[in-house]
Amino acid sequence: MQILDGKALSEKLIDSVKEKATKLKPKLAVVMVGEDPASLVYVRNKKRACERAGIEYEELKFPTSITQDELLKEIDKLNKDDSVNGFIVQIPLPEHIYLPEVIKAIDPQKDVDGFHAYNIGKMFLGPEFEDLPPATPFGVVKLLDYYDIPIQGKEVVVVGRSNIAGKPISVMMLNRDATVTTCHRLTKDLAFHTRRADILIVAVGKPNLITADMVKEGVVVVDIGTNKKEDGKLCGDVDYPNVSKKASYITPVPGGVGPMTVAALILNTVRATERQKLNL
Repeated sequence: MQILDGKALSEKLIDSVKEKATKLKPKLAVVMVGEDPASLVYVRNKKRACERAGIEYEELKFPTSITQDELLKEIDKLNKDDSVNGFIVQIPLPEHIYLPEVIKAIDPQKDVDGFHAYNIGKMFLGPEFEDLPPATPFGVVKLLDYYDIPIQGKEVVVVGRSNIAGKPISVMMLNRDATVTTCHRLTKDLAFHTRRADILIVAVGKPNLITADMVKEGVVVVDIGTNKKEDGKLCGDVDYPNVSKKASYITPVPGGVGPMTVAALILNTVRATERQKLNL
């Protein structure tokens, strides 16, 4: 069994764009509404990554009481600000703010999280149109590529169908000629599908959802889930101690997909800046 070390690779990827960032001088803005503890950690990691890559970073903080209209006005300001090349609105947002409207308001050229319908839609055309793909799926693909894990012709089972992870990673696997099965909470006999997987990607947010009897020998496991246990430690959606005994490759939690998401955000920011300056 080999660990898919997302932390080490993320640092390499961030370092790889330093030279380009020096020339392009990108700027990333992060919009924070409220002070969700997990979001604060993610945002801190993004700031560090920007500093490492040489990307200018700006954080815009707003209280949870901000109205949807007020937030949309702030997004409009960022869309029109030529000094900002990319920005994200950190989720989750307060319940009174409708996330799809927020995503819709972001200029697709500055949508470095890759959530806008325009960027998602382009992905369906093929891998050559994955210009600003969603950061987590992009990070997963980079991780598999780095470890030379073949995707073409493989049985890929994705558990989870969120717009942020499950759906786009299914499309990106299909773009790379995998046979893809997407499972969700209404799937009958989940284990029937997961046992067939050559590559199993899990993004649900439920600890120990995938147990050792649900996978075959030699499976490649990518665990996107991040859950907090009673003792405060993080764990994924996969029963890591037992599933890792059967896996050929597996991502740890933490240290697997999380850092790769941050690295993908950095790559998207540099790419967005490049496309803006070349008018692509």
